[in-house]
Amino acid sequence: MTDSRFSPPQGLPDAVVFDWDNTLVDTWPIIHDALNHTFRAWGMREWTLEETHAKVRKSMRDSFPALFGDDWVKAGDVFYERYEEIHAEKLRPATGAGGLISALADAGVYQCVVSNKKGPFLRKEAEALGWLARFGALIGAFDAPRDKPARDPVDMALKAGGMRAGDRVWFVGDADIDMECAHGAGCYPVLVRAQPPGIDEFADFPPALHFTDCDSLCKFTQTL
Repeated sequence: MTDSRFSPPQGLPDAVVFDWDNTLVDTWPIIHDALNHTFRAWGMREWTLEETHAKVRKSMRDSFPALFGDDWVKAGDVFYERYEEIHAEKLRPATGAGGLISALADAGVYQCVVSNKKGPFLRKEAEALGWLARFGALIGAFDAPRDKPARDPVDMALKAGGMRAGDRVWFVGDADIDMECAHGAGCYPVLVRAQPPGIDEFADFPPALHFTDCDSLCKFTQTL
């Protein structure tokens, strides 16, 4: 689906900036488990999976202070301790993700990742999937002066490949914060998720294109 407010892409992009969680990898069950483990440690109400889907957007340093107050750093340690215990066995590529990044690499498109997951975990997961060589940079939370949706990590990731943000750079993600980041950095916003955009859901930062999964995006790129 193409949004009429944007021009259709003219050929393949020069670069693609990917979100990580639930764009290239399916990590909702892992995040949900680790988050509720942390809530239990603080005697707080656990979230349903639907609440986790709806509320988990910002990085830890932007979201945990509101949840845990002055204890947010300790809570972050508990979260990541649990995450590290379970993520290796539960980590799965998203549908079509491997094929998409392989096809873009074969076409000579520069690829990088901007995530609100801590950088060391992000890079460990990419290594576990055998994807490290596919990306010119993997920038996570705390790697840049500010986290997504600020443009800092986008500029950092593109600079590693000698690139600059612009409409020839696609930002591919599954959430509103990704579309906001794309707009803020001046990139071409591409939404990848099963559900189509709701009415006025992306009123301020609309996606230019929507695809149900990485496989459908890959097939689209092969037509360009």
